Amino acid sequence: MRPTAGELSERLGRLPGIEALVGALEGLPPTYLVGGAVRDLLRGAEAVDLDLAVEGDGVAVAAALAERLGGEAVAHERFGTAAVTSPAVSFDIATTRREVYEQPGALPAVSEAPLDEDLGRRDFSINAMALTLTAGAAGGDFGMLHDPHGGDDDLQARRIRVLHDGSFIDDPTRLLRAVRYETRLGFALDAATERLARAASEDGALRVVSGPRVRDELLDLLAEQEVAAALGRVRELGLDTALDPNLAADADLVASAALGAVETGADRVLAALAALISAAPAELDPWLMRLDLKAPQRAAVARAARSGPTLAAELGSPLPDSRLHALLDDEPPEALALALASGAPADPVLRYLSALRDTRLEITGDDLVAAGVGPSPAIGQALAETLRRKLDGEVAGREAELALALRLAREHETEAGGGR
Repeated sequence: MRPTAGELSERLGRLPGIEALVGALEGLPPTYLVGGAVRDLLRGAEAVDLDLAVEGDGVAVAAALAERLGGEAVAHERFGTAAVTSPAVSFDIATTRREVYEQPGALPAVSEAPLDEDLGRRDFSINAMALTLTAGAAGGDFGMLHDPHGGDDDLQARRIRVLHDGSFIDDPTRLLRAVRYETRLGFALDAATERLARAASEDGALRVVSGPRVRDELLDLLAEQEVAAALGRVRELGLDTALDPNLAADADLVASAALGAVETGADRVLAALAALISAAPAELDPWLMRLDLKAPQRAAVARAARSGPTLAAELGSPLPDSRLHALLDDEPPEALALALASGAPADPVLRYLSALRDTRLEITGDDLVAAGVGPSPAIGQALAETLRRKLDGEVAGREAELALALRLAREHETEAGGGR
């Protein structure tokens, strides 16, 4: 149900920290709440992230607000934006601007512009609305809605609609964002927007976008709770193969890997990404590289995509604890999540995680050296065999471990000496 102007103003006034923010805006240029927070306030949902637009110098306003609120501002001069954090409230702020895309998929060139023009550059109509924060400004009183593109009507109709025909060409990452909004909000692309999305997908629009920009949108999509529905829609629109011809989104496998992450302690999004590329990990490795993940993240995803399905097959037969430990001990948790998604029985995976993963010997190589064993590969071999027997219940306690490891180390030394 559409809120009245009074109800909308009241919802805005209840946002945490908004009273302090509005007080700090006194005497500054006209400033507005924009984007997703406005959409969510109109829906009666919780507004989490606060994005502000100012008809003036956004960086200067950010600095003034940070000083008045006892916080700090981090500026991005190129785009006229800044992030402000303070004890009372945190937000992002930007100069109202126009954007010109010199080529498809590139970052835009920006220049100052009035609020209505700023709203017109946004991705979808439901995100192209603003609420006045500075009472008495030219934009109206506190809480006044600015909706030049019919965003509220689309919100009531549960529609995702772009603002112009070239929207997906200007910024192809909007293709992934559109699916995310469909999934999160339970909305649907309007017919014209879907035609434009399919055309942009078929024309390879996503392949001209930098890897990090694709990464950010894709990981946000994979983080959705209804990731199966999101990936199903990605597949339906052809966005997976538009990203890379070898990418074929298996929505159920990705969703199962995300669920398996809960059991294994894996990173849910990285497990989902590993599942996404697991059908062709070698072929998709260049694409994964292009996403420019942090090195440990990329290594975990690549390893999980390769080993997860293989682990599922190996775990299908009963294994002694020592073999189970050896099989899983070097694998990232994302590989275990993908193994479960690929049909591995849960019991051995959960046994490894709960009872075997942290099993260690009570002795070290230093104990063997102190007992007279010379430094050599025999020490490592003896410790590994002692751990195997401990895992299988054949030895327990420090004294028993030390006695066994000493005997094994000396046997290895004798064997090595006999071979010379």
